[in-house]
Amino acid sequence: MECKKERNLKNCNCTYEPCSRKGICCECVAYHRRARELPACFFPDSEEKKFDRSYEKFAGLVTSGSL
Repeated sequence: MECKKERNLKNCNCTYEPCSRKGICCECVAYHRRARELPACFFPDSEEKKFDRSYEKFAGLVTSGSL
């Protein structure tokens, strides 16, 4: 499968600057899955900046209606 990194970068809201996985969604998802997290693109910009990408944080946002 061909990576569409340049196209993916247009929708990537990750603010973690040294990240080597930006735009490479398959690597990003695998990395965060190992850490029991979701990638930045699952969170609104205001929450992404807090760097809490845990399943629990995401569930809380869904439950509160923030997503």
